[in-house]
Amino acid sequence: MNLNVGLLGGGSWGTTVASLVARKAPITMWARDSNVVDEINLNHTNSKYLPDAKLSTKLKATNDLEQAVANMDVIVVGIPSQNFRSVLEEVKKYIRPWVPIVSLSKGLEHNTSMRMTQVVDDVLPGHPRGVLTGPNLAKEIMAGYAAASVMAMEDQVIVKELQKLFHSGLFRVYTNHDVIGCELGGVLKNIIAIAAGMGDGQGAGDNTRSSVITRGLAEITRLGVAMGGEAQTFSGLTGMGDLVATCTSSQSRNRTVGFELGRGKSIDEIIASMFMVAEGVKSAPAVMALANEHNIQMPIAEEVHAVVMGKSDANKAFKGLLRAHVGAESEPG
Repeated sequence: MNLNVGLLGGGSWGTTVASLVARKAPITMWARDSNVVDEINLNHTNSKYLPDAKLSTKLKATNDLEQAVANMDVIVVGIPSQNFRSVLEEVKKYIRPWVPIVSLSKGLEHNTSMRMTQVVDDVLPGHPRGVLTGPNLAKEIMAGYAAASVMAMEDQVIVKELQKLFHSGLFRVYTNHDVIGCELGGVLKNIIAIAAGMGDGQGAGDNTRSSVITRGLAEITRLGVAMGGEAQTFSGLTGMGDLVATCTSSQSRNRTVGFELGRGKSIDEIIASMFMVAEGVKSAPAVMALANEHNIQMPIAEEVHAVVMGKSDANKAFKGLLRAHVGAESEPG
């Protein structure tokens, strides 16, 4: 393709997307860590985040933001939510007008509760913005397993062109116009995955996990629709699909956090032992703020929030859910 692509972020998912795109178009990936940059350019690997994975030899890396942004036709942002705005502020002086910006982040900004496409609009107004999201475990994709994702954008002309950029072989990319629903599905499932992990860590069975996933999806859908998303989006890849993958995979960072909480570790111990971000921990306060703002009951998310804020523990959380009111399946609770 005749598109030059810049990707910001050298983590596992950003590196995976960059390697996939490199098959289709010239791409330069920016990372702060000079060791990561050198390893990608010299060895075509990123062993810190993707052990044993071989990257495309066409992928170039840099720690120079201007080089990664200035002459690009598309910018992809794989930066964790809490640093997303600051990186956009840094690139603001280099980016050309009207260049589409695609977010890979599945988090909410802590202080504003903004989705990442809202942050893009706030920092870089006028740029078409979208999100690539779905049940995408980076290590599996790099190992060659089939996966599907969704490219969501309001502009249906641009989104179809970007679909071609990301779609390849065993990595199928579908389009959707519901940016709000797709983005929120990726954010909210992280909270439910922590709950599922807490159950697994305490030895709960498959029935329990299934209940958490299903009732969690109901919570996600209620808040998502209240915020402007479309109900059917949450039954698709960016809702149910991403939720199942994140709640059941041992590769899921959010499930891992929950699992360790279930085994009795404190949230501080767990975070200190991880070098990759578990977005659910960072987003939990913002999710509860949105639930309160829209008057949506989210009992699972509320219990997870209490645990990650150090106000409860996994055992108390599950006891709290068992004590919750039980009514019709269509009702909250």
